Amino acid sequence: MKSTKNIKKIMLMALATAMIAGGCGQGTSDKKDSAVTPTEAAKPQPVVLPVRSVPSDTLHVEKVESLKDEFILGMDVSSVISLEKGGVKYYDFDGKETDLFKILSDAGVNYIRVRVWNDPFDKNGNGYGGGNCDINTAVEIGKRATANGMRLLVDFHYSDFWADPGKQMVPKAWKGMDIDTKKEALYDFTKESLEKLKAAGVDVGMVQLGNETNGAMCGEKVWMNIYYLMDAGSRATREVFPNALIAVHFTNPEKVTNIADYAKKLNYYNLDYDVFASSYYPFWHGTLDNLATVLSNVAETYGKMVMVAETSYAFTAEDTDFFGNTISGGSAVTKNYPYTVQGQATCFRDVVDTIANRTKNGIGVFYWEGAWISAGGKNYEENHALWEKNGSGWASSYAKEYDPNDAGKYSGGSAVDNQAFFDSTGHVLESLKVFGLVRNGSSGEVKADAIQDTELIIDVNGEIELPKKVNAVMTDGSKKELDVEWLNVDYEKMKSNGAARYEIKGIAGGMEARCVVSMIEFNFLENYSFEEGEKGWTATSKNPIDELYVEDKSTDSLTGTKHFHFWADKTKSVDFDLEQEVKNLPAGNYKFSISLMGGDAENVNAYAYVKKNGQVIAKGPTNITSYNEWHEGKIPHFEVETGDAITVGIHVECSPKGNGSWGKIDDALLNTVSD
Repeated sequence: MKSTKNIKKIMLMALATAMIAGGCGQGTSDKKDSAVTPTEAAKPQPVVLPVRSVPSDTLHVEKVESLKDEFILGMDVSSVISLEKGGVKYYDFDGKETDLFKILSDAGVNYIRVRVWNDPFDKNGNGYGGGNCDINTAVEIGKRATANGMRLLVDFHYSDFWADPGKQMVPKAWKGMDIDTKKEALYDFTKESLEKLKAAGVDVGMVQLGNETNGAMCGEKVWMNIYYLMDAGSRATREVFPNALIAVHFTNPEKVTNIADYAKKLNYYNLDYDVFASSYYPFWHGTLDNLATVLSNVAETYGKMVMVAETSYAFTAEDTDFFGNTISGGSAVTKNYPYTVQGQATCFRDVVDTIANRTKNGIGVFYWEGAWISAGGKNYEENHALWEKNGSGWASSYAKEYDPNDAGKYSGGSAVDNQAFFDSTGHVLESLKVFGLVRNGSSGEVKADAIQDTELIIDVNGEIELPKKVNAVMTDGSKKELDVEWLNVDYEKMKSNGAARYEIKGIAGGMEARCVVSMIEFNFLENYSFEEGEKGWTATSKNPIDELYVEDKSTDSLTGTKHFHFWADKTKSVDFDLEQEVKNLPAGNYKFSISLMGGDAENVNAYAYVKKNGQVIAKGPTNITSYNEWHEGKIPHFEVETGDAITVGIHVECSPKGNGSWGKIDDALLNTVSD
């Protein structure tokens, strides 16, 4: 950390202001800057929360051991008011119409999260959508949460509409403000909003300073300015709700170094906060092991509490509101759980277990928008009218004035209706019970829940053989093999169409099975583009050479970021082989190619080659000319018989021209060819 003296010099030069910060600068000081930061001993801590549960005869939920009574099992329901205005009703486990907040509370939800936008309306009062979540909406949601024994997390986006890693837009009213003026406006907005909640008797347990602020917030991209804004929000929170936890929120935990950097910067500026939170969507954000590691590192390094501020999973692949969903049957995402009611419950249970038992200082998990179902339901036109009128879709057309590049182009309904804990008619799903069942567990009947997808990669010149059995995913997470019957398979088309992707449906155990077949030109080489370093490859140089290694430089690569690099200075010539032995290559006809580019070379003798049983049987010439001019050495046809030992490679030989000869090798391809 820089000294106070140096920091003051930097601040004076950058802002021409005096500041006090115990080792780091703040903006222009006034009465608002004089708030006393509580000592570590006096900082808020999690409190004991109500423990509730609804039994289940069908869900299989493994108990989460050592789950504390103060562990947060929360849900974001920010869109609920707009949905109810559009006629949405919610029904409890007995099929009785019931207030949503009572249903959630009875099932074990103990915290509600609500987003707050500054002014999500146009000049005529038309809402931007996404629940039209201003502070008045938050107060109404907060009162209902409190009345049902749940605490409130206030999620300030500090924007007039969605804030996420892709956009951190400044509110209309703050546009053009310098950082000192903006931080005062943010302080006032935060304090006034929290005072409204306090006056309404809302039990605010946590306040979030920004939403998924990955290096930007409220139009600011410089970390010093982001700190000023977060500090203003923190001070306002301490004044109004001194016992509330203060959280910061980031996302993409799979980007490990980024998360570590965010925490490091907050520590450098000495931000007063309690909880470091991350989003974790299992279909996007990597493994639970990685999540536990990155959050534990923050907790251990900086002494912070950590949590998941957003997570969710689909109970079905189907859409119900005539507007596409973020994940569906054909989405290119990681699918670690079936898209079923049981799969949804198991996914949430595993995230809870990870934060509670495998993460240092883990205090809770919030499910995102678990009640955002269809408004309307009969057809797109009816739904669209409600999205426009009540803001019950993710964005209305009115949002175009504020967010023309996203909402202005793609306005519409709920993209997460298939990730809710309610069906399209508002009837609660059995999976909601997981919020309470994680404490004691539940042993429903173990039976097949879904058929695991099968994925095959088949060489276009190979034989197509579909599996005779598939795995059924059981309700307890185990697997069981079942016979499968594939339907309407057109083998001739798959064989004749070349490289293509096919989705084949079948039946196994009375359930739908799916096999995705990718017909490709299969590459029989290991590590063909050097992304795994030198794995599988052997380089042999006849002369001493200055550089001969795998280089990580995307601008010089054909595929990925790595390639094989060589360089020899002006006194040396290049003369080496780079090759890979291919073991157990099936008998058949093959082709081989490898790409080369480089410069400052003359007397070039470069070629791709194939060895059979130790003897070179074919060569394909290539060349070295200049930067980014790739030349491909090709061997279009050679035959392999059973038992042949095959080695493929490239020979590069040249003299230096100028300061030294150099080159890059990438994309080695060994494919079958038709007879």
